[in-house]
Amino acid sequence: MEDIATMPTQLRPRELTSGVLCSVIFRQFTTTIRVQKEHIAVPNLEKIILAALDIGRRKGFHSTTTRDLAEASGLSMGAIYNYVESKETLLRMILAGVGFAVENAIAPFEKGEQQDPVQRLHGLIRRNIEVSDVLQRWFAFAFLEIKAFDKDAREIVLLSEMRNEKLMADAIEDGIASGIFIDLPPLMLAGMIMPLLQDWYIKRWKFRKRGMTCAAYVDAVTAFSDRAIARPL
Repeated sequence: MEDIATMPTQLRPRELTSGVLCSVIFRQFTTTIRVQKEHIAVPNLEKIILAALDIGRRKGFHSTTTRDLAEASGLSMGAIYNYVESKETLLRMILAGVGFAVENAIAPFEKGEQQDPVQRLHGLIRRNIEVSDVLQRWFAFAFLEIKAFDKDAREIVLLSEMRNEKLMADAIEDGIASGIFIDLPPLMLAGMIMPLLQDWYIKRWKFRKRGMTCAAYVDAVTAFSDRAIARPL
């Protein structure tokens, strides 16, 4: 298990396993998780969270019970409560994992992106798709189950999406200033790209049926976005 303290500021998408996220969650929820030994707690926490994601996909998070989690994770109901004191806590754990992925694998710029708005936009598109490819269940849960969340949880999801959209809008704005992109509101243009990114984890079945790989989808969305927002010659 990798120590969070030794992790690089920017993680490559393929480094973001569910185990890594659960290690992060363990560190963030030490006051509510009763099992203090990380090497024991993290694998069990991963079982619980993955069970919640799978059950939520099938019957909805609102209808998920502790008994459901126990049966799917292989842990007893008593053991579940050692890690998750309530469904609200479980929800916030999952959203904390998604938030960590956005901030540490999508948001940080790669070399050359700060100075080049096209390269930056391309990088954000690629990292969004690659990260959600690895963490498809996590991202789909946050998007599809938002209607069942309480007000505070909905706010967490919306702020994360707005943060992601603003990163792309800033790249587009710099491209407009450089005469590369069409002069339209940057947030509007970024908002038109976002559904293409979300489609990859919401409708994975559709792309699987078509035999489309993650790399091919990255290339397609990048090419489409370039043409859509390019400044006419």
